[in-house]
Amino acid sequence: MAPNFYREGNNWFCSAGLPSDITVSVDGVHFHLHKFPLISKSGKMVQIYEQYQYTPRKTFKAVLEDFPGGPDTFYIVAKFCYNGRVELTPKNIITLYCAADYLEMTDIYGDDNLLSKTESYLHDSVLRQWKDCIVALQNAESVLNRVEKLQMLKKCLDALSVMACTDPSLFGWPMKMYGSLQSPGGSILWNGINTGARIRSSESDWWFEDVSYLSVNLFEKLIKAMQARGLRPESLVGAIIYYARKYLPGLSRWHGRQAGKPMKVLSFSLSSASVDQRVLLETIEKLLPLKKGKSFCRFLLGLLRVALILGVDKPCLDSLEKRIGMQLELATLDGLLIPSYSDSDTLYDTDCVERIIRHFMSLQSTVTAFSPASLDLEASPGSGPLKRVARLIDSYLAEVASDVNVKPRKIRSLAEAIPDSSRSLHDGLYRALDIYFKAHPHLSASEREELCNVIDYQKLSIDACAHASQNERLPLRVVLQVLFFEQMQLRTALAGCLHVLDTESALAGPVAAAAPVDTTGQIVQRDGWVTIVRENQVLKVDLENMRCRVGELEQEFSRIKEEMKKVTKSHHSNSAPRTIGQRIGCKLLPRASDARSDIVESISASPRASVELRRHSRHKKSVSLF
Repeated sequence: MAPNFYREGNNWFCSAGLPSDITVSVDGVHFHLHKFPLISKSGKMVQIYEQYQYTPRKTFKAVLEDFPGGPDTFYIVAKFCYNGRVELTPKNIITLYCAADYLEMTDIYGDDNLLSKTESYLHDSVLRQWKDCIVALQNAESVLNRVEKLQMLKKCLDALSVMACTDPSLFGWPMKMYGSLQSPGGSILWNGINTGARIRSSESDWWFEDVSYLSVNLFEKLIKAMQARGLRPESLVGAIIYYARKYLPGLSRWHGRQAGKPMKVLSFSLSSASVDQRVLLETIEKLLPLKKGKSFCRFLLGLLRVALILGVDKPCLDSLEKRIGMQLELATLDGLLIPSYSDSDTLYDTDCVERIIRHFMSLQSTVTAFSPASLDLEASPGSGPLKRVARLIDSYLAEVASDVNVKPRKIRSLAEAIPDSSRSLHDGLYRALDIYFKAHPHLSASEREELCNVIDYQKLSIDACAHASQNERLPLRVVLQVLFFEQMQLRTALAGCLHVLDTESALAGPVAAAAPVDTTGQIVQRDGWVTIVRENQVLKVDLENMRCRVGELEQEFSRIKEEMKKVTKSHHSNSAPRTIGQRIGCKLLPRASDARSDIVESISASPRASVELRRHSRHKKSVSLF
């Protein structure tokens, strides 16, 4: 019969009926034991005894430094040495294995010794069960270095990797997503009775919640082991995102959807790991693959926000910005509106976005995409990444332009970060500058003109030209350029219309001549062609008249430019606007800002008033678009 153990303060005693002849100290706790039960099981205790066997003292003391598992584990080892009943569980198996190795409790010092017992239990039970393997790993944190040296950590990680790639119904662990237990065959159990009903499960994320209970260090090692095993990158990223959202609360609000209720198992209770958020974020960034996906990009942008709040190291921030830059065409406007968490006066972190754009321009087409069914890769076949990013940056500029602390050079730098060829229209850029001018009324004329230089006025739509020609916030030189290019667009459009009419007239003649007259329907068809030709001829005459009037308008515009050049050369700069008005027959108001509207009024008063009235009425209808 095995003796009993009892404790008094920091001292453990064994009621064997004999006085203690050895005291073993573990982390300040003293075990008063007997040498023969210990040296019969442990090679290390034999070595300690040999050092003290020739001393005259009846008792000797042994201090075990860095003992795996501490006093609690040594208490179980002591019971085993006294042939007491020892229960091996997933919670204590790793520490007991390390303790047996520490004390050299091999079969040399007794058959079926503790080392062989724990190793057998580990291989036959723990490594075959998902939940037992997770529990064993979670309780191995204190002896992780020794477990790694003994290759037991690798065995646990490999076992988990194999099971994560396999249908969970093939193993005997409970299925947590259904809240009810199953038999080893996969059937649902009701009060312990096999109902015969089977649950169909093709979920690939069934293991995400379980591995989230591991520490950051173990989680990193497990993900690397799964990656080496060949697990799909989509599943690995899903587990990483789940882990990050669990321990980084601020991440869920930027990831697009709230974290779901944690999945639990009735017979599987674990405690969450204690995590350093900054270390976690830096670790997660290293684990993420170089892949593209819409939801993945949204996750990266949320991770970048949290990284800026936590103040992670610069290499981690640079890597996150680079990853986002690789797939900037998949980002959204709200994701790019990153608040400024530094001492900057601006509302948004424009420097960070500019660095992301630079990475995008230098790292295009260097990453592969996730499968469309996994992480929602969305791409429009008809629009390239550059054009999508250009539209995104124009929208971003329109949002940050209302910030009064944003400098003109930053707006220009962001606008010029994307090549001009990526913008088929400059309407978005014009809208952003108009918002910026409205929010910054005290900008000098030179600053306004410098910003306006980023716009290609030939790429403005007719509606944008109409708005710009009446925009008092633009410099006068810019308004004149807009008017000039607007006339060029109108002239090109008229030439195209006339060419189409000539073509239609040429085709309509032979068709009408070849129409037979023996059928009533064919006669009606011929009459219809004749009517169309006559209407086209009338329209052609009207367009010719309009083209002549546009030519006259261009001549008048050239005369205005000549007058402006003369005013520039003149020494009387203060009276220049009134001189121009007097020469072209305009009545000027005292304010300088009204000069442009008076010039337009003067042009409208000319014999070509009908053309201009039509054009200005069209302009007024389109102003509301901006």
